[in-house]
Amino acid sequence: MARYGTKDAGPLTFLVVRCAVSAIILLLIAKITKEVRLERNRIPVQAAVGTGIHAMYLGGVWVAINHGLPSGISALIAALHPVLTAVLAAVFLKERLSRRRTWGVVLGFAGVIAVVVERGGAGDGITTFPLFAMAVAVIGMSSGTLIQRRFAQGTPLLAGTAWQYLATASVLSIGAVRSEQWHFEITQRTMLSLAWSVLVLSLAAILIMLWLLHRQAAATASGSVVPIWPARPCT
Repeated sequence: MARYGTKDAGPLTFLVVRCAVSAIILLLIAKITKEVRLERNRIPVQAAVGTGIHAMYLGGVWVAINHGLPSGISALIAALHPVLTAVLAAVFLKERLSRRRTWGVVLGFAGVIAVVVERGGAGDGITTFPLFAMAVAVIGMSSGTLIQRRFAQGTPLLAGTAWQYLATASVLSIGAVRSEQWHFEITQRTMLSLAWSVLVLSLAAILIMLWLLHRQAAATASGSVVPIWPARPCT
């Protein structure tokens, strides 16, 4: 989706529109279903979560792919997010890291590094900037996951997610204006990409993940959505 959706739009501009539309839809659904109102003191936490798991993650992935990083490599690097989250959760949230999961962390990290180094030296044109963007993405997703787990328990799901998207749109709009001059062409391809991104990725997938975070430990929830998150850069 990142490569297809940005043929007629800048990656950050597309994400700003996607997040703004998603926020509006979620707020409308929250109002229709009469969900509990989000308390004002919870808004900064949701803004921080959104900055991590949406602005940094999606922004980093889409920029990396837009700068030539192969989708397969971006998905592989994105798969480091549960690895990093498990380690950080053990350090900061005192969640127990079993011996089996520890070996999984080590092997997962080593495997990603080996593939990236091998592909980077095989003439695939992988440069430093897209790898840096992917590092920002992984760090953002892991930090946002931990903040959500530690400080956002009990937050109304729809309104909370809407504020995450509003914060994301605000953050990414700066880059969209400064680096892309707000490049967004209304074409059939752009509209179809936007519809898929909003309905399937921004609404369905993220709500599933946040619901899991409400119910599970951070490391467990991160591992549960491995099939979802690495697929997002590729679609």
